[in-house]
Amino acid sequence: MRVAGISSLLLLAASAVQAASSWTFGDATVSISNKKIAGEAAKESFEPKASLKTPVSLGAQDTLTITLTAKDNGKAKRPHQAFLLLQDQSTGLEAPFPLSVRDNGKGKVQITQKDIPTQFFAAAKPIHAAIVLASFGSSEGLISDAFDIKIITDANSPPPAPSASIRYGKQPQIHHIFQEPVKYGYKVISLAVSLVIAGTLPLVAGWLYNGANLNHLAKAIGASPLSYTTFLGSIVGLEFVYFLYHRGLSLGHILVPVAVLSTTTVLSGMRALGEVQGRRLAGER
Repeated sequence: MRVAGISSLLLLAASAVQAASSWTFGDATVSISNKKIAGEAAKESFEPKASLKTPVSLGAQDTLTITLTAKDNGKAKRPHQAFLLLQDQSTGLEAPFPLSVRDNGKGKVQITQKDIPTQFFAAAKPIHAAIVLASFGSSEGLISDAFDIKIITDANSPPPAPSASIRYGKQPQIHHIFQEPVKYGYKVISLAVSLVIAGTLPLVAGWLYNGANLNHLAKAIGASPLSYTTFLGSIVGLEFVYFLYHRGLSLGHILVPVAVLSTTTVLSGMRALGEVQGRRLAGER
């Protein structure tokens, strides 16, 4: 059961409006029944301006039943809000119990010790009970004292100890411990890439030794400048991405740039090789 604050419930339930009509109730009774003891429960009647003087005793096996007829300006009617409001007179803590009200205004609510918050078991005084009726419109809401409840605990099964109430205010400082960042094998991957690059150096040396016609470089670039520029630029871009990966960029961040640059390298390389093949067929190589 949620313990409500006094201000929020009272302001919501009984906002006073200057009007001729107001909410009230009649035929109100409270009874205590015990499921282990057969027979009709003893009933006591109370009125909006005549609350019970003697506290009602609620045992561990008892059920408290309240019945009444809600009225608006003297006519039986169903309100929008109807509560049995329990209040600890020492601490001011409150617990609302909604009444089940029909269209003819007849309402009923039943509670047991299991329904009452544990904080109320430590109350020094009997718990105060009030009836709250309110609705939309011009009718004035009602908060009427009904009776007091004396909780009789069972010696064989004492109630649970009340938990500490949560209060707004300064809280102790919280020290966060963050998870260590994921470490990748940067050195291993960088070493493997370096070996692959180093393995191409003998091929370049052999190409130059066997008569690489570097004098065709200007003609080749002039014949297909976009292909050669894009091809060489994508290779440089790939090397730069690998450099950033070596400096700490995560693997997930380099997948998209590598995929784009690799595709660009393949497509532009095919155009560049096409230009080379054209010169070879022409006998220029």
